[in-house]
Amino acid sequence: MQRTLKASAACLLVLVALAPASPALAQVSFPDIEDEVMCDTCNVPLNIAESPRADQLRREINKLIARGETKSQIKSTLSGRYGPAILALPPASGFSLSAYLVPLAVAIGLLLLGIVLLRRWRRSGRGDQRDEAPLDEKDSNRIDDELERFGR
Repeated sequence: MQRTLKASAACLLVLVALAPASPALAQVSFPDIEDEVMCDTCNVPLNIAESPRADQLRREINKLIARGETKSQIKSTLSGRYGPAILALPPASGFSLSAYLVPLAVAIGLLLLGIVLLRRWRRSGRGDQRDEAPLDEKDSNRIDDELERFGR
């Protein structure tokens, strides 16, 4: 139990250490935002879209960057103008939060199921070896006769 708590604490520390800095403090760049915005006509991320509408959205984002807006402000502005579908990732609130939580819950469930099944499998393997009864003399003689009959 203590090993599990220590491992969980270590994972939490790694996640905190790897967490990005606050978006308000970070310098915004176009490539940083381009992959998080969808082209509303192509339905692909803006960084791979090749249409006049994608070029128009790129110009709009560059203007917002030039005005000094943060990444979250730019995404909020675009979402307000074109709806939440303009963002590549669903918002992490309300029903859309399930897009993040369901895969995580499934992964954790499968991991726990694997652990339980592995423990049962290992226990059952040891149990079979211990429960094996030695052959009595009658069965041993019968096996020897069969082997002799087949020429071994």
